[in-house]
Amino acid sequence: MTALVIGGGSGIGQALVSRLRADGVDVISWDVAGDVDISCDITHEGQVDEAMAATLARGPVPDQVTVTAGIGHAGLLLDLPADEWDRVSGVNTKGVWLSMRAAARTMIEAGIGGSIVAVTSVSAHLVDRNMGLYCASKAAADMLVKVAAHEWGPMGIRVNAVGPGVTRTPMLGRAEPGSAWLGPVEERTALGRLGEADDIAEAIVAVHGMRWVTGQALDVDGGLSLQSPIDSFGWMRSQGLV
Repeated sequence: MTALVIGGGSGIGQALVSRLRADGVDVISWDVAGDVDISCDITHEGQVDEAMAATLARGPVPDQVTVTAGIGHAGLLLDLPADEWDRVSGVNTKGVWLSMRAAARTMIEAGIGGSIVAVTSVSAHLVDRNMGLYCASKAAADMLVKVAAHEWGPMGIRVNAVGPGVTRTPMLGRAEPGSAWLGPVEERTALGRLGEADDIAEAIVAVHGMRWVTGQALDVDGGLSLQSPIDSFGWMRSQGLV
């Protein structure tokens, strides 16, 4: 097996690269920054094609490809300039598509099957009114995975998504566990803590190994998305009623 991790320079991608290499897997990593094998900005079609050519020059066609590259974003829909849509979706949707397409083309040309996993987010289906562009970009990526799974399945290529919840990566910036923002997130999460990059890497490896699963989006959030946002029990508790 040869693995390709796109976005392997930090966060979840870096954790996945470390995990795979510790297991003896031959891994090639791409990213726009960080300690990686190949530099690539996935928003540019030419750079993606060049990175794939450089990958093939190093060895066999990767049969396990993970796209972890992505950017965060916050802001109200009413206030954002239009070019922010292009910037966010350019990475989180277009870049994911270009990367997946390049991987699928090489697998098809080589006559091999394989597995592709895109890292999306629980924000693909959970509404946060301060993250509209991010939510939309991840929802589009989830649907992209489903369509790709249907299109490429006859060629032996499985395509799935892993959707992290709130995970401690550089995307969180300076926010700390227990802070005014993250404290309630930890409390809301069924397993009582934030996710770690290694938690998501573990799930990615597992999904790659599921040979009869394709076109699925697996939430990996410690149970964050299990509760209703209404939280009537929490309100009753705060009023001393339970």
